[in-house]
This record gives sequence, structure tokens and C-alpha cells, in this order.
Amino acid sequence: MTLPEVLLWQELRGNRTGFKFRRQHPIGPYVADFCCLSAKLIVEIDGEAHGGETGQERDRRRDKFLNDNGYGVMRVRAVDVLGSIEAVIAAIASRAALPLHHASHGPPPRSGEE
Repeated sequence: MTLPEVLLWQELRGNRTGFKFRRQHPIGPYVADFCCLSAKLIVEIDGEAHGGETGQERDRRRDKFLNDNGYGVMRVRAVDVLGSIEAVIAAIASRAALPLHHASHGPPPRSGEE
């Protein structure tokens, strides 16, 4: 694990978000950095390997697979974890608390439809 991953894991496993996260959780052909099954939220730490066109295209394919399988994906820059972990934790907690990020949720029914 990279330093940003170690630092974030120390906070996530301490339950500071109010949600249970797993580290290095397999989903299909991918391994998520962090996964909250109850919120169907994946948190990925993006460092240098995610830059450039190749890394971005790989991330797009991965995100599409995860979204298609009902997971929301939250990408966090490694530099943000190192610079402001409190803000990162607050953002993760906020995102996990919002059920609207789930790809499996469709739009609400219109009036008269159910």
C-alpha cells in the first residue's frame, strides 16, 4: 500500500465515517482500494499511475464496470489525502450517506406512475 492508502485506511478502519469499509476488496476482475458494501461505494486513491491517457482510459473502463454493477466510485487524489485528510474523510462520509450515488437507482416515478 502507498502512504496515502495507509493513512486513509487508518481513518476508514477507525470508523470515522460511520460506515464499515473493506480494504483491497475484489469486485469482478478488479480490486477496489476501499469498498463500503452497505453504501455500494468504492473509494479509489489516484496517484501518479492514474495520470496520462493510458491510466485515465483504464480508470474509465474500471469505473464503467463498477457503475454497471451497482457501485458508485469516488476518486480521491493522493495529494489530497496527504494535504487534507480531514476534508477527504468528510467527503467520503457525505458520499456514503447519499443513496443517490447508486447506479442501480433509476429516476423516481412520475406523478401517477408506480
